[in-house]
Amino acid sequence: MNQVSKDPIAAHLVASREALEHASGDAAVLDAARKIASVIAAALRAGHKLLIAGNGGSAADAQHIAAEIVGRYKKDRPAYAAIALTTDTSALTAIGNDYGFEQVFSRQVEGLGRRGDVLLAMTTSGRSPNILSALKAARQLGIVTIGFTGAKGTALGAACDHLLVAPSDDTAVIQQIHMAFAHGICEVVEQVLTAP
Repeated sequence: MNQVSKDPIAAHLVASREALEHASGDAAVLDAARKIASVIAAALRAGHKLLIAGNGGSAADAQHIAAEIVGRYKKDRPAYAAIALTTDTSALTAIGNDYGFEQVFSRQVEGLGRRGDVLLAMTTSGRSPNILSALKAARQLGIVTIGFTGAKGTALGAACDHLLVAPSDDTAVIQQIHMAFAHGICEVVEQVLTAP
């Protein structure tokens, strides 16, 4: 047994590094990320908004991404519209209570989303019922759908216009890869939207 395998922190860092290296060398994943960045930038430039949903750690990631779009990533520039559907506790609890947890995001998509907007749905498993419901509602409204998932969630692609698959089946590593790609996408979006 080597030192890394005895140390859970080092082992996690090694697994994270290996997954990120795999992702950074995967032409299909990189191409998907570039297309996603282009779609988001075009929607924001046209005055549409980005809606973002996820559960657990992905809920926190949704908030993080929305903050990068509304505030800034690296450059001072105009604010753009992004809403994390994970933050309104009154809406989440009322919808969950009245309609069931499966509808907590889809009802918000129906109320806040408009044709031309973009929904970024994050689910490491690709099977979260409330995420699938939100994607269905978005498609019915003419909202562009983007999914972020892990290696076992590729079936999510049937519900999305664009799919980014993190090359891992470890939830924590998947979320780290999602945020690494999200930051790269934010950088591209910011460059596009601030170009002369």
